[in-house]
Amino acid sequence: MNDDFDPETGQPRRRRGAIVALLGALVVLIGGYVGVAAYASGRAPSDTEVGGVQVGGMSSAQARAALESGIAARVAAPVTLSAGGRTATITPAEAGLTADLDESVADLTGFSLNPVKVIGHLTGGVTRSLETDVDEARLTAAVTAAAATLDVAPKEGSLSVAGGKVALAPPVNGLTVEVEPTVEAIASTWPRSSPVVAPVEDAEPKVSAEELERVKTEFADKAMSGPVAVKVGDKAFEIPAATLAPAISFPADADGKITPTFDDKVIVAAVTTAASKAGATKRAKDASVTFANGQPRVIPSQTGVALDPTKIVAPVTAALTSEERAATIPVTVSQPEYTTAKAQATLPKGLISTFTTYFPANGGGRVSNIRLATRTLNGTFVPPGETFSLNGVLGRRTPEKGYVKGGVISEGRLSENYGGGISQLSTTLFNAAFFAGVEFKEYMAHGFYISRYPEGREATISYPYPDNRWVNTTDGGIYIRATSTGGQVTVAFYGTKKWDVVATKSPRRNIVQPKKITDASPECITQNPVVGFDVTVTRIFKQGGKTVRTQPFTTHYNPEDDVTCTHPDAK
Repeated sequence: MNDDFDPETGQPRRRRGAIVALLGALVVLIGGYVGVAAYASGRAPSDTEVGGVQVGGMSSAQARAALESGIAARVAAPVTLSAGGRTATITPAEAGLTADLDESVADLTGFSLNPVKVIGHLTGGVTRSLETDVDEARLTAAVTAAAATLDVAPKEGSLSVAGGKVALAPPVNGLTVEVEPTVEAIASTWPRSSPVVAPVEDAEPKVSAEELERVKTEFADKAMSGPVAVKVGDKAFEIPAATLAPAISFPADADGKITPTFDDKVIVAAVTTAASKAGATKRAKDASVTFANGQPRVIPSQTGVALDPTKIVAPVTAALTSEERAATIPVTVSQPEYTTAKAQATLPKGLISTFTTYFPANGGGRVSNIRLATRTLNGTFVPPGETFSLNGVLGRRTPEKGYVKGGVISEGRLSENYGGGISQLSTTLFNAAFFAGVEFKEYMAHGFYISRYPEGREATISYPYPDNRWVNTTDGGIYIRATSTGGQVTVAFYGTKKWDVVATKSPRRNIVQPKKITDASPECITQNPVVGFDVTVTRIFKQGGKTVRTQPFTTHYNPEDDVTCTHPDAK
């Protein structure tokens, strides 16, 4: 038998050995390839970048950790929105923006025998974007909030005729951030370092520039082009456009259309004042009553010429834009409230009441003030039903009117002021009114009791408060005669006597002792002590000897403190 052949295969033994060797080498080669493929499968390709972070050759866990570290600053950085030259920021975590690290490194590793993949793992690489998760609801809310700070409200224009000058300020468009496209832009590009330019749309003002120009041309320029000529009866006068301008405004409706409107009260006042200055109107004059030789005499009332307020506005506003710029306003006859007939019917029939108070004739400034105020009050006539005001008759007491400084009570202490002393006239008037039976509306007693006045029946006065006011509730007009001679002042009411009035007084109660005060100031005025107390005076109305009704007047007096002045210039 030949040893060079294999009896089973019939092949030469050398060839069989070569085949075996070849197969062995192939097995080794395959094993090595598989080993290389297995090694490569556990690593990312050698030149791999995810979201700008190099992770080549790293295991999946290593790549995830490297990516997390590499993007940490970027994903935490606020997102900047830019619109119209303004910026706002959004915090990613609050806006629902997060990085998906696992998805970002998925499929970078994995076993494969595909030579292309194996070689790619060993020699090549991939570039991937960062995978992100977006909570659209939270991102939309964050963008909406940021947009509110970026939006620019439109600026409304204006049209004015102030001072008779037409002035137009044009409107300016604003801008509004478009939220939905901005959300999409952020979601598709986050994270990024550069600002996201938010898409915007114009926000238009309510009233367009064209509408403002229209009203300016059609109305404002014409209305302010010159004065309005007004004819009232046989009088004619002009009203400057600047005088009517405050009555004109330019409101816009919901559609942005402007309709000029007018303040009727302003127009009526402007025309009425101009008509009065031009002598086109005249106030009606009430009748009045005087005494001559001890007898009352009626000074007749006079009718007036007036404008009907309801017939002023229409012709004047029409004239503003008419070519003629002229308005004709009808007149009406105005009647006095207190006519001659009423005055005749309510003439004073005799003395109703009178009262006198006394003062030292050498009382200095206060006496001068009393006599000036008395002359001013004298001759006042109060028609029935009318309200009398002493402050209304006298006005503010000033040096220009001739008043000088006199004694007054201020915060419980004596001091001086212009008009000081006329509270004595007020008290005298109060008592005349008290016994005439009129209805008191306002009066106030002195802070502490002054012995020259009756307890509980006296009234101080100052300007503008407190006043001495009462209503003439008698059956006729009241003529006030006031005189001051020597050391006294007297007020008498002449009219139609309605009541017999008497007064009663209660005993003093709630007695309070004064304090002792030493004052070193030069303004100090010495005060003698007087106790404080409460007292009630009752006014009894009688007719035909029978009591009809009673009216109590309760007065509280503070104590007048015992003040000693130590300054050499004190009084």
